[in-house]
Amino acid sequence: MRSFLLLLTMTSFCIWVAGQPCDKLNLKQQNQIDVKCTELVMTMTYDLSGRPYMYLANKEAGLTIYKMGSTKDPLRVAQVSLDSLDNLEVMGVSQYGNRLYLALGNFFTAKENPGMAIIDVSDPENPKKLGFWKFNKATEGSSLVKVQGDYAFLAAFSHGLLILDISDPLNIKQVAQFVPKLNFPDAVPDPSKINARGMVVHDDLVYLCYDAGGIRIIDVSDKKNPEEVGRFSNPVMTGKPRAYNNAVLRDSLLYVGVDYCGVEILNISDTANIKLVSWWNPWTCETSPLNWFSSNGHVNEVVLDSQENKLFVSTGKSDLHVVDVSDPENPDSCSMYGGLDNGIGTWGVNRYQNKICLSYICTFVPFTSNYSGVKLLEYDRSVSISNPALPELSIVPNPTNGYVELPEALRGKSYQVTTIQGKMVGGVSLTTNRTLNFLSVGPGIYILSVEGYRPARILVQ
Repeated sequence: MRSFLLLLTMTSFCIWVAGQPCDKLNLKQQNQIDVKCTELVMTMTYDLSGRPYMYLANKEAGLTIYKMGSTKDPLRVAQVSLDSLDNLEVMGVSQYGNRLYLALGNFFTAKENPGMAIIDVSDPENPKKLGFWKFNKATEGSSLVKVQGDYAFLAAFSHGLLILDISDPLNIKQVAQFVPKLNFPDAVPDPSKINARGMVVHDDLVYLCYDAGGIRIIDVSDKKNPEEVGRFSNPVMTGKPRAYNNAVLRDSLLYVGVDYCGVEILNISDTANIKLVSWWNPWTCETSPLNWFSSNGHVNEVVLDSQENKLFVSTGKSDLHVVDVSDPENPDSCSMYGGLDNGIGTWGVNRYQNKICLSYICTFVPFTSNYSGVKLLEYDRSVSISNPALPELSIVPNPTNGYVELPEALRGKSYQVTTIQGKMVGGVSLTTNRTLNFLSVGPGIYILSVEGYRPARILVQ
């Protein structure tokens, strides 16, 4: 298939726990959003601050926003149409604080420019476009935006990785373009099959899924001069089709969705010497180069519940697979949703707390699907999050001169820091077991968000 979520992880905190047994996940559908096949839902995200909204990358329909009632059907409440996006279709959406970052430009067939838009959703029912930018060549569009501080990283297919200065949304500037070399893993490549797709941005590294070009690790500490510092492609697949599509990072492990080849778990602690830890390969893709056409699954997106050690994987005609990664060396098929004979297939997957959303697309190759929309699922977690009155974060000292102590209960949690306007802040680093360093960001009021807790305001003096 020419197939086509920034969390800073407290790596020093992480401990491995068994998580929820598969037979107790109780994965079930709660609702769904139906759309036309002429308005494909590529991917989506729940509002990450806990507000009852969902944001859809609705391709031809632009960005659509739904209000998610607890008992009522989802209600479409707002739209950012293509008219305001220079007619570039919306292919991806990422949220940081109260801002959405849209990856623009159809990457299937239309010759569209890669582009990006910044949307203010302080009031989700009245979204406002803050900024817009597009690349100067119309080819294949883009698939994903990740943000770190004042910079956005755009996966722009054959144009590689584009780095943008977004410090002024009204004046977005291209800082760099990095196109990794094509002569890996195949010495004589087919350039049309090698495209920048999914990515993870952590610290000063971009873990880029370069489609048939493998995984590339790019040092972006100097934003104007990115440099590749590592690469990997499974040698078992030499001479066969492959596509690295999407990834999530936990500590020194990268979990990578590999189209009809399942999920590879890579140890990236030494970027110059990436190791394959294990391979969840339910469709034995390596046995024949023709398996791409007949495979029962095609992985496009992956999300991780690190507390439960469960990887949720969108798998095309087989909808959703859940993989237990409690033991990274032995990933195990855990649960499924959907099935091979329902005539529909997934593209995207996202998670918030105990909620899973799956996007479905209408397509003919490599599987047939005649439905587009979103199915909304829930599952039981070992720690209940059903109480809407989330606990407060206990942060000391506050106000602070630059350092704050985090409570023991935050072991293994992921966090993000934004300004009070919702702008993502980079440079807040973990220095000891439970100490965050705000010295590099300067005085001001910042919002610390941790899953399962109410956001905390921190005054840095």
